Amino acid sequence: MFAKAFRVKSNTAIKGSDRRKLRADVTAVFPTLGTDQVSELIPGKEELNIVRLYAHRGDAVTVYVSGGNPILFELEKNLYPTVYTLWSYPDLLPTFTTWPLVLEKLVGGADLMLPGLVVPPAGLPQVQKGDLCAIALVGNRRSGEKSSPPSIAPLALDPPDPSEEKGSVQANAALQGDMRHLTLEGEEEEVGEVQQRCAEKSLSEAAEDPSVGGLNPDPTDGKTLQEQMDELLERCFLHALKCRLKKADLPLLTSTLLGSHMFSCCPEGRQLDVKKSSYKKLSKFLQHMQQEQIIQVKELSQGVESIVAVDWKHPRITSFVIPEPSPTSQTVQEGSREQPYHPPDIKSLYCVPASMTLLFQESGHKKGSILEGGEVRTIVISYAKKHDLVDAGNKNLVKLDPILCDCILEKNEQHTVTKLPWDSLLSRCLEKLQPAYRVTFPGQEPIVKKGKICPIDITLAQRASNKKVTVVRNLEAYGLDPYSVAAILQQRCQASTTVTPAPGAKDSLQVQIQGNQVHHLGRLLLDEYQLPRKYIQGLEKAPKHGKKK
Repeated sequence: MFAKAFRVKSNTAIKGSDRRKLRADVTAVFPTLGTDQVSELIPGKEELNIVRLYAHRGDAVTVYVSGGNPILFELEKNLYPTVYTLWSYPDLLPTFTTWPLVLEKLVGGADLMLPGLVVPPAGLPQVQKGDLCAIALVGNRRSGEKSSPPSIAPLALDPPDPSEEKGSVQANAALQGDMRHLTLEGEEEEVGEVQQRCAEKSLSEAAEDPSVGGLNPDPTDGKTLQEQMDELLERCFLHALKCRLKKADLPLLTSTLLGSHMFSCCPEGRQLDVKKSSYKKLSKFLQHMQQEQIIQVKELSQGVESIVAVDWKHPRITSFVIPEPSPTSQTVQEGSREQPYHPPDIKSLYCVPASMTLLFQESGHKKGSILEGGEVRTIVISYAKKHDLVDAGNKNLVKLDPILCDCILEKNEQHTVTKLPWDSLLSRCLEKLQPAYRVTFPGQEPIVKKGKICPIDITLAQRASNKKVTVVRNLEAYGLDPYSVAAILQQRCQASTTVTPAPGAKDSLQVQIQGNQVHHLGRLLLDEYQLPRKYIQGLEKAPKHGKKK
């Protein structure tokens, strides 16, 4: 659906009210659809997701996905059908017909010009400036799902395809210019002299490139998208073997190789998608690499393949040139700009409660004052020395006056304990203080809060379908955007993700990932984001090596 890389912000199930509103909007925008067709397009009970994403140029796009296929998308408050919807309802929009060679240029971002149109005997469709239209190929008006498109008979008297190419592709197009003025005169003119344009190019972000677009933002070598994906797949594979993998990592699940190593080696602005390569499946690609004797793959447990050996001296690996790292890798979204993520500096602090104000008031502190551990130590030592509480016979002991007794002793100790060692006195004092903490993000003012900082909490849950899901909470406390984390995990785990309000927590979100993805989360949080392990709980729930996730 996209010609260039995009970033998913969120992927959530649609609410009942939003589903009803979407139906009403579709009925208003596409009046040719009957009530039954609208119900078929937007089913009442079947799964329907809202995917919010940012396109390559930063445009905010909302995509509605049903049954794994995107059916509608919203751009700048305008609702458009996707090609999959047009394939199901070929008469939904006025349709202009063109040749396959012309469509290749349209996909790359070129404008639709008059010489590229095929005019049927009945003439061109009657449309107004700004009307939403579709573009179909000669010989076929429809196809089906992404995997194996069926065909539908073309309009009567469609002329033959001079290139004898078959197939079908439709693209959304909002025609700019008054199409009523289109004539067949001037077909000898230069294409650039024709003013009618196709401004909305099927949500293709290749609009910046007038040539045939694709995975490569600057495709100067004329390679197909599939060939470019094959090259990207091999590049990420070799990069991962040369820089990311060590002998101690073997045996390694093939899914882990892809999700934790190859995806992170993908250049900025590109998106690795094995399904768009000639291999279609990771297993077939790895079989090919095994045939080249770069790796050895075995099925260590039923249905689960692992890489058990790597020939790091293979010429393909030794000759691979490591690309320079992108300065904006491992990023989180901040407004419209992306900043590298740096973990915050977290420091434990202590808050003076009402029961200990007498001990600290001499040093200028009161109830609620926030102190560091070193400050507490200094204040207690100064108090003891000032009031001559250091035992004359043993300098390691401190005599307890009434204030110290009230502050640090339990009730049953107040008539029996008269002296304490320095370390016991100080540790008891810290225990009686209330916890607090300070979080400092790079380039920002410190944030001080009472209580203990909640760790990032990773749990596993069992859904009604008996499938496991991984749930992670409290990302915001560490400056992590749940939507950005969900987008990264969705790509690396090749699993669906959702972001929802965290139960029982005000203004907090949780990320849910299908399957046991604790291993991927651990690599992301510990290795890439460099968060201390003590602030992450639940890492022990990762699947045991060799077992299915």
